[in-house]
Amino acid sequence: MTRTPPVKRFWSLLSQYRSELRTIYIFAILNGVVNLTLPLGIQAIINFIQAGEATTSWLFLVSVVLGGIAITGVLQVLQLRILENVQQNLFARSAFEFAYRLPKISYVQLDKVHAPELANRFFDTLTIQKGLPKIVIDFSLAAFQIVFGMLVLAIYSPYFIILAISLVLILYVIFAVTGPKGLETSIKESKYKYRLVHWLEEIARNTRTFKLNSGSDLHLRETDTIVKGYLKNRESHFQVILNQYRLFIGFKVFIAAGLLFLGGYLVFAQEMNIGQFVASEIIIILIIASVEKIMRIIDTIYDVLTALDKIGYVTDLELDTDAGKAAVEASGPISLRAAEIEFAFPGDRRNVIDNLSFEIAAGEKVVLEGKSGSGKTVLLQILAGIYQIQDGEFYVNGTPLTTYNREMLYQEIGVAYPTNQIFESTLRENITLGREITSARLTEVLSLLQLNDYLEHQPEGLDSYVDSGGRRLPRAVIQKIMIARIIITEPKLLLLEDPLIFVGETESNRIIDYLMSPERPWTVLVVSHDPYWKERSSRIFNLDSY
Repeated sequence: MTRTPPVKRFWSLLSQYRSELRTIYIFAILNGVVNLTLPLGIQAIINFIQAGEATTSWLFLVSVVLGGIAITGVLQVLQLRILENVQQNLFARSAFEFAYRLPKISYVQLDKVHAPELANRFFDTLTIQKGLPKIVIDFSLAAFQIVFGMLVLAIYSPYFIILAISLVLILYVIFAVTGPKGLETSIKESKYKYRLVHWLEEIARNTRTFKLNSGSDLHLRETDTIVKGYLKNRESHFQVILNQYRLFIGFKVFIAAGLLFLGGYLVFAQEMNIGQFVASEIIIILIIASVEKIMRIIDTIYDVLTALDKIGYVTDLELDTDAGKAAVEASGPISLRAAEIEFAFPGDRRNVIDNLSFEIAAGEKVVLEGKSGSGKTVLLQILAGIYQIQDGEFYVNGTPLTTYNREMLYQEIGVAYPTNQIFESTLRENITLGREITSARLTEVLSLLQLNDYLEHQPEGLDSYVDSGGRRLPRAVIQKIMIARIIITEPKLLLLEDPLIFVGETESNRIIDYLMSPERPWTVLVVSHDPYWKERSSRIFNLDSY
């Protein structure tokens, strides 16, 4: 997985809002120009006061200065309005980006990470939201004020041009030398932050384990290890920030000394009058204030770049490839054929599936068996299109799997694994998944699985809300919901792994009779130790013999 540098991510983010940022910067430039006309106006006012004249021109200049202050306020309000729109768009864009990508991330990639931990990275969107106004408005305005301030001072004397070039070079050196180290320590600090959140989630997920083993302090010792790593990297980052502050303080003193001494010299040399000197001092104060503002924003810049790096970890994960366009056109069950397929997890030396060939006819009801580690679960996931083979070819209805449109193919496949896939919503949504299902078909499936007896005791029946993972649902009910979810659309292929392990024998056998009946319009491939599946199957496929 190729990682994009955080700075490049930042410029890519800004490029998505070119028109908005262009308007903001136009307002910032106008704001900087208006701010710098104020010292010139004050200079003219002082000249009139020195002359002892309260003329109409004096009143006009006072009005211009006050108007300039009001205009800068209006420009700032307009900037805030535009930037708020950008922040709202950024939040919505990031939310849909995560919601779209998480289900489509390649399972080979997900094997390397803990998927729920990836969702935590969405909160860095809030960091970007908070930091963007400071960078786009405050940092930019401060930079413009420094540039325009030096340009105005250059009008008074060419010596200020030399000083301005020196200041720009010093700023560049400070950022070039300390910037990369600051970003590196910020990213390391953030890694420990996410590691700590992940560990706290593990504690929360296994509360019974740690509660019933209260004599062990493993959860505290692991927390202590992670916190120590975080504090160490936090201190390293703070030292970089501290060094930058020291350099900026020296830079600020250098600016003040250079401008004050040069301005004083020009007054004594009668190359600048007292009004110009006062105006230049106001500009100097504005420049120093701008430098201080940049100092305060540096840490925010690191936070935003680090947040982009964390979010980028999710967006950099490879998605399932879907270059195919073919669709399953047959009206009945589908056939499967594998020709010398091979599969291994990245980094493993041994193939989980090695040179495997087989054929399953349309409508067959097959039990897949084999010793532990023979690749039964992996084969089901390959057949479902979750994992991609490294070699060989796999055919669906005689057509290579890679030529099918995955989303269209998934609509023809029903998959049930023993892992709990109940999400926080209503029972109805957990079964239908938002698909258009007729009431008659829903009633038929509920009756088949005898879920009506359970629903009668729920306050809102099928529209009752269930917790994430169905924590308060009986495990037999959870497995029935999973079966209902896959058969309600009458798919052409069922891939099942221990789908009824928690269901009572009588009910389980009745459901197996339904699923394995030759009359059912689907092909079945099931992994289970329940002998009744074998009794009802048309063939037993043993991986150990291949």
